[in-house]
Amino acid sequence: MNRQANFSKPLDIVIPVYNEGDNIVEVLESLRRSVNTPYRVLICYDRDDDTTLTALDAYPNRALSEVILVKNRIGGVCGAVLTGFADSIAPAVMVYCADDPNNATRVDLMYEQLVEGLDMVIGSRFIPGGCMIGCPPLKSLLVRIAAFTLSRFAALSVSDPTNGVRVYSRRLLEGINIESRHGWSFNLELLVKAVRSGYWVGEFPYRHLERTQGESRFRVMEWLPHYLRWYCFAFATLFSRKELLPPVSFAQKQGKLSAALVRGNNG
Repeated sequence: MNRQANFSKPLDIVIPVYNEGDNIVEVLESLRRSVNTPYRVLICYDRDDDTTLTALDAYPNRALSEVILVKNRIGGVCGAVLTGFADSIAPAVMVYCADDPNNATRVDLMYEQLVEGLDMVIGSRFIPGGCMIGCPPLKSLLVRIAAFTLSRFAALSVSDPTNGVRVYSRRLLEGINIESRHGWSFNLELLVKAVRSGYWVGEFPYRHLERTQGESRFRVMEWLPHYLRWYCFAFATLFSRKELLPPVSFAQKQGKLSAALVRGNNG
């Protein structure tokens, strides 16, 4: 069966979680109140004792939204998002943060940009209407340096190349093979490969307010080498322009994910 034709709602929202019991209900409520585009939510979790699951069991409006629990088949935040991608069926897929009740009003507008012809819409903290407030100094410095150098000198066409809140077209997700397995480095990988392959990429103002509940899982020094790989790749491919590759079928895509799981279990 054609997986692209087998969907009930035009937008899947993938939310990776790790003990987000203090935040997840407020986030789901913000989406329920603000998003008019029909959507499903895929909650991607690692462990059965995750506090997010307990909070969802007590969530009184869960029946009003299509919330699907997805067990991470790889591990870590990157694995959670990749598992969400593999289980998504909608023509548009958004990655959203489990601690962000402030940007739900932007979901419809970002989705509309995708419908108008883009393949990736990035929530940008560095264009008018966007901001980054309360970010730890080291993280803020590295993010701003990466954003400035990549946008100015690597021709990536967006001002915030590392932000993870994005909407992707099915065409892009089926056409690009994601190699990353650590942290949020897949964001930069996807952007560089998309731009170099000729996909249409845009951005929309995004307000990042550092979390006030729970512990941040962002590991700057642990993930930095994986970001640097794709940072260097962006400059190495600066003068490389490929013709748009034919889409990879979702059966092939899931086969690649299964192969990655086997390699991970054997490694």
